Amino acid sequence: MNLNLPEKYVIAVDGYSSCGKSTLAKDLAEKLNLIYIDTGAMYRAVTLFAIENDVFSDENQINEQLLSEKMKDLRIIFRKNGDFIETYLNDRNVSEQIRGPKVSGKVSLISKIKFVRDKMVSLQREMGKIGKVILDGRDIGTVVFPDAEIKIFMTASIQVRTQRRFAEMQEKYPQLSLDEVKGNLEERDTIDTTRKESPLKKAEDAIILDNSELSREEQLNLVMEVINKNLLEPKN
Repeated sequence: MNLNLPEKYVIAVDGYSSCGKSTLAKDLAEKLNLIYIDTGAMYRAVTLFAIENDVFSDENQINEQLLSEKMKDLRIIFRKNGDFIETYLNDRNVSEQIRGPKVSGKVSLISKIKFVRDKMVSLQREMGKIGKVILDGRDIGTVVFPDAEIKIFMTASIQVRTQRRFAEMQEKYPQLSLDEVKGNLEERDTIDTTRKESPLKKAEDAIILDNSELSREEQLNLVMEVINKNLLEPKN
């Protein structure tokens, strides 16, 4: 399916943890020659930055004043390396570190802070001005780009998401149990959907994609059909 996208075209992919948002976004980026912006990696990079700068006074308490002061020195950029998009925090490649359990366990706590979200949303909007882009996250279709041409809200059962996340982390973190992974996902779901700042929710005009029983190819084909229909519909 060959699609001619306009020069300015934004696709927003939102949804729960480990439901395949980044996989879909990367597949669409490759197929449609879009620039992929991994907003989740941005929040993970801030979380790693907070951990390394002793912003956590204990397990779940954050010194927000200290974090706010430190964030003046924070820079996040993405660089393409072959087939991979790498995340750089202050010129350091942190692509592997931000996917570890320590960051995963704290990212939702950092993500709910207003000044963190304000800074990330500002950066994301700037990145989105470059033309044809796809972003995945929690609030792309509701807050960052409410006028995106396509909005997808992804979900999957907690059982399926747990198995996916467990399989992804098992090789690097063999000590993690299935119950620990499930508990982390459930905790993140609760924090993400109930936080005051930009909670995870479906945009009114978003299309729900439950991929609990879909293959990677099937979900890509479904969304390609949605994009094709969008391009064929007359604009008001």
